[in-house]
Amino acid sequence: MLVSLYPWIKVVHILAVIAWMAGMMYLPRLYVYHHQSKPGGEAEGLYVQMERRLLKGIMNPAMIATWIFGLLMIAAIPAYGSQPWFIIKFLAVISMSGVHGFYSASYKKFAKGERPRTEKFWRIMNEVPFLLLILIVIMVIVKPFG
Repeated sequence: MLVSLYPWIKVVHILAVIAWMAGMMYLPRLYVYHHQSKPGGEAEGLYVQMERRLLKGIMNPAMIATWIFGLLMIAAIPAYGSQPWFIIKFLAVISMSGVHGFYSASYKKFAKGERPRTEKFWRIMNEVPFLLLILIVIMVIVKPFG
């Protein structure tokens, strides 16, 4: 049954990944701008609101959908699960989820008026999801070690 739905499962998975990655690359940029805003000022309140909406309204649902439909693809074609390229991809997705969790914990600090880390740190963290995404895409498209 799942095998016949595989193309549609894959479509939803890819769309969820795109939404998740858009947020993963935009949220740390908001943190940079947040750092530049005046503490307690109007802009800071606006950034907290934007960060919350991005995280709760887009990133969290997209990450959950990415995981659900990714796992459904493995359920449809279990042989992928033992392939070296898939294991590397899976570890990269777990790492991406960890970065997501770190961003979420940082949001809570920003929302309290704290300024976790430095502006430079957030500029660097802005690149981490893309680097993980490069690894993931290479594993899925090229399937090295397979």
